[in-house]
Amino acid sequence: MASNTQPMNTNGFADSASGLIPLSWTRADPEQRLAFRGGRFTRVNTWCALLLGVIFSTCFYAALYIAPNSYLAVTFTQRGPIPYCITFFFFWSIAILILKFFKLRLQRRALQMVVVPENPEFVLSPLTVDDVIGRMYRVVDDPKHFTLLNRIYVALANLRNLGRVADVDEILETQASSDESVMETSYSLLQGFVWAIPVLGFIGTVQGLSAAIGGFGSVLATTEELSQVKDALKDVTGGLSVAFETTMQGLVAALIVQLLLTAIKKSEEEFLDGCSEYCVRNVVSRLRLMPYESREES
Repeated sequence: MASNTQPMNTNGFADSASGLIPLSWTRADPEQRLAFRGGRFTRVNTWCALLLGVIFSTCFYAALYIAPNSYLAVTFTQRGPIPYCITFFFFWSIAILILKFFKLRLQRRALQMVVVPENPEFVLSPLTVDDVIGRMYRVVDDPKHFTLLNRIYVALANLRNLGRVADVDEILETQASSDESVMETSYSLLQGFVWAIPVLGFIGTVQGLSAAIGGFGSVLATTEELSQVKDALKDVTGGLSVAFETTMQGLVAALIVQLLLTAIKKSEEEFLDGCSEYCVRNVVSRLRLMPYESREES
């Protein structure tokens, strides 16, 4: 693909001394490196995250079986099926957040790429669009895989048909809104997990309380002496343990996921703001007014 877009002259662009592309999405995207199809921008491949979640959960329970009588092992292995579900959803969420972290770090590297000459005499016009686009393909393998460069690519690809700087600025703003929408939807599954994990904990609470209350009723119906009641109540308190421990597991897991989600989402929002600033500084401010635009404004 890059071979079809290499310009014949550089117009002030500095060629790389090596033949390697400085920023390659194909080589650097974490999902691509794991032999999965990489999600668009910072969107995560669900199947890749699912596989990692299974691996993390398996490793977690394997570690618990090293000390099967410990409090943590008993809590997660002898309290019914609910702790297994909470653990799986928790590590699936963690896998998504880890992938998003590395994908966002890769996207941030595009902010360091110089795609428009820093020469103050350079103007961006329909005549120099091909040179800038060619520069993109020399610094990255495909601009469409990078949030920032895709935004610039769409604006420049339409520059030949636009007559005003405001038109280009409007396209950039439209792309910025689209990128924000993509970012919001990429967190939908995580937000569902943040809701589902504590609900699972409450389901465990209901099950534990139900077992405890049912056991207590059986004790009163089948025993008469106080000593027998005390011995039978030991089994009843096991249901209460399930009730409170699953609730704690769900709330703690949801809290951890929510805090990490908030931190990464804030970082991604700051990245999108950086993309907008980059476009204003390096694209909009370098555009040359078309002749008829100058007459209209005068």
